[in-house]
Amino acid sequence: MASAAAAASSTGVPSERRGIPAATFVEDVQIYLTQSGLDANSALAFLQERLQQYKIVEMKLLAQQRDIQAKIPDIGKCLDIVAALQAKKNTGEALIADFEVSEGIYSRAWIEDSNSVCLWLGANVMLEYSYEEAEALLKKNLENAKASFEVLTADLLFLRDQVTITQVTIARVYNWDVHQRRMKATPEA
Repeated sequence: MASAAAAASSTGVPSERRGIPAATFVEDVQIYLTQSGLDANSALAFLQERLQQYKIVEMKLLAQQRDIQAKIPDIGKCLDIVAALQAKKNTGEALIADFEVSEGIYSRAWIEDSNSVCLWLGANVMLEYSYEEAEALLKKNLENAKASFEVLTADLLFLRDQVTITQVTIARVYNWDVHQRRMKATPEA
């Protein structure tokens, strides 16, 4: 295992990314099986299990990516609303806004001049902020969400590479095993 990590670091290929282990490309199946101490069936079982683990992690990462992707426009809308409230501040005009009460049901609100806005933080918590504080918090949340989205995208790209490498390795080990069985079954002349 240490030699695999040393080889990975010397070639520039990461040995893992955020807890996702890197797959090893097998050039010579015989050497791979000898070094790992496995027979072809055990190696195939191990590789299939690793492939399933990759698929499970991929599903979790995709769900996280979808959640963050949905939050980014919402944070942007909140920023727009805070900016609109700031623009109407001290003008004496009420801001008229249509908001969604539930799916497909909207209501109209007249927002009087105020110096603060309430932000829903989640977990049944809502806090009142000044416009400046709300804008700063929302901008920070937007930056964090975009950064998380980029990290998740990079993780998914890394994971897809590992899935491909593992699938190729499975095919190579399987084909090698078939070839070996044919060689044993063929009578020597």
